[in-house]
Amino acid sequence: MCGIVAVVGKTQVAPLIVDALKRLEYRGYDSAGVATIHAGELGRRRAQGKLVNLENRLKDEPLPGAIGIGHTRWATHGVPNETNAHPHFSGDVAVVHNGIIENFAELRDELIADGYLFISQTDTEVIAHLIERELKRGSAPVEAAHRTLKRLQGAFALAIMFRGDDNLVIGARNGPPLAIGHGEGEMFLGSDAIALAPFTNSITYLEDGDWVVVRRDSAAIFDADGNAVERRRQQSQGAAYLVDKGNRRHFMEKEIHEQPEVISHTLAHYLDFANGVTRKLDLPFDFNAIDRLAISACGTAYLAGLIGKYWFERYARLPVDIDIASEFRYREMPLSARDVALFISQSGETADTLASLRYCREAGMTIGAVVNVRESTIARESDVVLPTLAGPEIGVASTKAFTCQLSVLASLAVRAAVERGKVSPEEEKALVRQLSETPRFANQTLQRIERQIEKLARELSYYKNVLYLGRDTNFPLAMEGALKLKEISYIHAEGYAAGELKHGPIALIDEKMPVVVIAPYDRIFEKTVSNMQEVAARGGKIILITDEKGAANATVETMDTIVLPDVPEIISPIVYALPIQLLAYYTAVFMGTDVDQPRNLAKSVTVE
Repeated sequence: MCGIVAVVGKTQVAPLIVDALKRLEYRGYDSAGVATIHAGELGRRRAQGKLVNLENRLKDEPLPGAIGIGHTRWATHGVPNETNAHPHFSGDVAVVHNGIIENFAELRDELIADGYLFISQTDTEVIAHLIERELKRGSAPVEAAHRTLKRLQGAFALAIMFRGDDNLVIGARNGPPLAIGHGEGEMFLGSDAIALAPFTNSITYLEDGDWVVVRRDSAAIFDADGNAVERRRQQSQGAAYLVDKGNRRHFMEKEIHEQPEVISHTLAHYLDFANGVTRKLDLPFDFNAIDRLAISACGTAYLAGLIGKYWFERYARLPVDIDIASEFRYREMPLSARDVALFISQSGETADTLASLRYCREAGMTIGAVVNVRESTIARESDVVLPTLAGPEIGVASTKAFTCQLSVLASLAVRAAVERGKVSPEEEKALVRQLSETPRFANQTLQRIERQIEKLARELSYYKNVLYLGRDTNFPLAMEGALKLKEISYIHAEGYAAGELKHGPIALIDEKMPVVVIAPYDRIFEKTVSNMQEVAARGGKIILITDEKGAANATVETMDTIVLPDVPEIISPIVYALPIQLLAYYTAVFMGTDVDQPRNLAKSVTVE
């Protein structure tokens, strides 16, 4: 997802905007730019690639001005280059834009017929030309912006400036998030609270359809029809976050090592460790009164949901349907008011997940949200927010958010089991005790295996393809391991249920195919060993991730065996997530890829 920052300030704003944009780098981007107004004139500097390129450009060609807009772009329309980078100009108008204008082609043809020349390949340039045309037709800037907003279809967040007015920025939101930052004699716009943290912790989030007229001493908010509206002003936690790597090379490495702590915080929110019970949650439904749970999410969050499905069905005997959010509403599944829909998202802004939520809302379902950002759109539009307490996750490839999502789902599954009478008080105490041990086992695992995995990853980095296998909850974990590896190392990887090996994937096995097998010693361990023997018979190189009992009972020669502590079954997916994260991380490091901001990926996908 692209990033927007705007400042109507007191001093030179270009350096401030670039510093704020750095806090949005975790979203992923391929170019960046800043525009300001100085002496009544618009100025602009843009650069392809990372923000350091824009900084160097500004050193050579400073950009004065006490008002400005900035942007980091993730390409949707047009290749990533300087011409397509934001801000875009048309006459007296400068625009930055997140999202996609769905009626772009229609509007572009209309503007070309009206004599407007398009310089870029972007849909954003349409917006600038539309506003400029309204100005030429006699509209004032605020009116011109509002008229243009009515013409746009799709998902967008905007910040707009006008030549000759150094005390006006107009912002608009229809989908991607946009927040107002309140200062003293200065005002700000940003894609999230983290971007605004250097300036203020007093935040107002725009709602869908809102647009705002920002001046140094005010922010007037209007709805889509132009009616003045009030939105709640709040203190954001974003200002408290120190978004830096500490003593780690990458944010991803730092976030992997934060997991014992944040898992502990998350579990403590849902479990009463002192009394060995699950906490009674203020839920708008009774687990014992619902027929089904419908889970929907994207990417890693979807895989967390798949593991959650095993837990809810195993412990609470609660049927679960789970869908990738981009498919959910198109499947036209029968929905009932006796069902509860649960949506999982790190950012709380994922467009497909949000669309599925609204689809369930129309069907009269109760909505729950497992999110890491309590101020997010998904959180605000849900009946109950079930927070993950992971803190800001900067690396694009999710790590601590994933294990915190699993922590929430495991806790909820046990709570559901209690409410549905499927576990006794003694069993509840045992499960809570096992969950409470997760941070300790996670810490032990990191200390025990990291150096071994770093050495293994160097060897793995020479291969072009990797398979991951697992059974039961380790099947979704195998898919997560493959996803992590392909995301950041660009090695082709696939995750399969181990029992599916003979139904196709075995055709790929040869001496050039490493196979990562996730197999703690459990009731189905022997079946997984049989699959490993099939791999070994065909020359495949096995990387076994198991525990001490599994290592002692595995009868197959391996490329390497990663031995984790023996852990209870319910927490196994959380603990076993750590080695697959480390394996992907160190492989990517040895391959020299951009670990925190892998190509073509964004932290939060706010368009469908």
